[in-house]
Amino acid sequence: MTTPPGTTLVTGATGTTGGRTAAQLTAAGHRVRAASRSAVPVPGTEPVAFDWYDPATHAPALDGVDRVYLVPPTGDPDPAAVMLPFLRAARAAGTHRAVLLSSSAIPAGGPAVGAVHQALPGLFDEWAVLRPSWFMQNFTGAHAHALDIRRDGTLWTATGSGRVGFIDAEDIAAVAVHALTCDPAPNTDLVLTGPETLGYDDIAATITEVTGRRVVHRPLSPDALRDRLATLMPPEFASMLAAMDHAIAEGSEDRVTDTVHRLTRRPARTFRTLVEREMGHGG
Repeated sequence: MTTPPGTTLVTGATGTTGGRTAAQLTAAGHRVRAASRSAVPVPGTEPVAFDWYDPATHAPALDGVDRVYLVPPTGDPDPAAVMLPFLRAARAAGTHRAVLLSSSAIPAGGPAVGAVHQALPGLFDEWAVLRPSWFMQNFTGAHAHALDIRRDGTLWTATGSGRVGFIDAEDIAAVAVHALTCDPAPNTDLVLTGPETLGYDDIAATITEVTGRRVVHRPLSPDALRDRLATLMPPEFASMLAAMDHAIAEGSEDRVTDTVHRLTRRPARTFRTLVEREMGHGG
């Protein structure tokens, strides 16, 4: 069962999951306020300017909103500092349900967005936390892996032979729509994966087979990956990403859940399907 259409605020509405969530909500007949820093028009939605770091944008974005999809600010090691005041304001303004995008690697009370996850049940009676595994779109969009693939056909990781239940962002959005509209609310965290676990050797082989362009996986040590990433980003962020790769090598993401199938009533998409759809033969 779903709740009657109300107004849903989608933060990060031009991003990987926010854009897809906004599109799927509008396709299902729900009213969507699409929030982004530049208020970029999103078909079928009401665009609104929104910046986590500009409190003056918060009240207009929340006016008349009964549900909110929360995409944390990118790269902030302490998103709770800006997100929790916003969430308290949302509750005071009449928002009754919040769905937070987190990560399979971050439990409640963990680092970064884990603090927001921990606080959410105390702020809202209706809530959910989406904890997806690594995005399949990391290999097709503007992520460093996708850029390396296009530049020289190489994937650099410290994951070794570790496996990951990569998930299509379309499936994340489908679960977000369910969590925002189902009755009763999930009131739990939802670990989301694709239908299979894959190593980066498998990823490279699939892209090679589907596109006809050779892609190879080049394993690095965690320290070597950290040093490589540190030329592109702040050292502390590079260290965190290298540590996450090392955790994958030790099996932290080698799992598959049935959450997508159970909640959306259709199987989670495979990586091959994603590559065929977004890269195509000869892409």
